[in-house]
Amino acid sequence: QVQLRESGGGLVQAGGSLRLSCAASGRTFSSYAMGWFRQAPGQEREFVVAVSRNGGTNKYADSVKGRFTISRDYAKNTMYLQMNSLKPEDTAVYYCAAELAASRVVLSTASEYHYWGQGTQVTVSS
Repeated sequence: QVQLRESGGGLVQAGGSLRLSCAASGRTFSSYAMGWFRQAPGQEREFVVAVSRNGGTNKYADSVKGRFTISRDYAKNTMYLQMNSLKPEDTAVYYCAAELAASRVVLSTASEYHYWGQGTQVTVSS
């Protein structure tokens, strides 16, 4: 199995940027499709972005397209989420997730993922 740990959350003003990291340990990082989800208070967990295990395919939620960028560093076993032009509605706990998958598969629903990190809080002030 794989263990995931997010970092990089914090408080930022609207229009600002943050970069979240998701460090993976355990089984081979390159075996996993990965994704970011977020959950605001009183709301369901929401898909943000996902990337295939080979890094060549990704999918973004419409709400973050053009503002967020997902990437993977296989040497560091780490996935990143660069978040630019942040808005107050981006405020949530952000979770990374991983699941064994074929090379080009992208998984965009929470139920498809077996492994989750503990989450990191992102707060965007207006």
